[in-house]
Amino acid sequence: MKSIKSLKNLKGKIVLVRASLNVPIKNGKVEDDFRIKKVLPTIKFLKEKGARVVLLSHLSKGGETLSPVSKTLNKFLKVKFVPEVIGPRVSKTVSTMKNGDVVLLENLRLNSGEKKCSLFFAKKLAELGDIFVNEDFPVSHRMDASLVLLPKLLPAYAGLQMENEIKNLSFVFKNQKHPFLFIIGGAKFSTKMPLIKKYIKLADYIFVGGALANDFLKARGYEVGKSLVDKENYNIADILKSRKLVLPSDVVVEYGKAGHGKKLLNKKSNDVQRDEIIIDIGRESIGQLAALVKQSKFILWNGPLGKYETSGGDATKKILKRVANGKAKSIIGGGDTADLISDMGIEKKFTFVSTGGGAT
Repeated sequence: MKSIKSLKNLKGKIVLVRASLNVPIKNGKVEDDFRIKKVLPTIKFLKEKGARVVLLSHLSKGGETLSPVSKTLNKFLKVKFVPEVIGPRVSKTVSTMKNGDVVLLENLRLNSGEKKCSLFFAKKLAELGDIFVNEDFPVSHRMDASLVLLPKLLPAYAGLQMENEIKNLSFVFKNQKHPFLFIIGGAKFSTKMPLIKKYIKLADYIFVGGALANDFLKARGYEVGKSLVDKENYNIADILKSRKLVLPSDVVVEYGKAGHGKKLLNKKSNDVQRDEIIIDIGRESIGQLAALVKQSKFILWNGPLGKYETSGGDATKKILKRVANGKAKSIIGGGDTADLISDMGIEKKFTFVSTGGGAT
């Protein structure tokens, strides 16, 4: 990758920055600014070099506005928001920018050309600038117009955080520290299964939590009730036999009817009833995982251990604290996990916290 640090003369240049500004928003306000803060060094670097910075980003699935993000950005530096993606208004605003100015355009996904990877749309974006910078690691595995076509239409460079991501995540391939513990959670079985197959060879232990664990427990013949499971058959029989695989021995389930007060209960993994929903790993499993964390020298973690957006965040928080206070080298990925770390204010206690989820 070519780094923006290699650029010698940026004064007056219009730099299109694909920025990682896809942040959680509630009631029109940014709930967590973790990713925004990670983009700031690149924006400030370009500003100081006299560049004119045009920020491009998406937000959520497509229909939302980036207006709340611009308000949060303005707490750190002056940013002008343009509520359009392309068109005369955008062109006029960009053409009248002064050196050091920063403009944020509207949500890229409001234009269908972004997700369709439209060359016409990409060319319209490219007409606005002189240089393209990718500073959106979390979506760099997507085939979107701004990510794969702009680098073909303009001289392209990596942002400072993008470089940081590649440098730190590449350590996993070079890791020689053992015992190596891989903790994997979340719900996307189709994207996580290749990771499990990969790290069953590289790691010493793989602890599976989150909705992923439901699929493994079901494959073992256990009842998982109304819990989230993947309908596909991934042929995990061989992985189930591996001594490296560690599954929750107990779980926290939610039971009761809506409107009648749902209740939580800690029980053995093989004792779940048909009307129950697994929302987290249990107390015994937390102790089991904490012991593995204590003896490990390298920990790689992707995805939460429970349904943290409801009542299943306890285990994730407890184990995150154990990893943070431990001596092992630790690399944490997964958008939801990173959000929790940001909420807890413990980011600096890990070796590296990635801004990406699937991209990580």
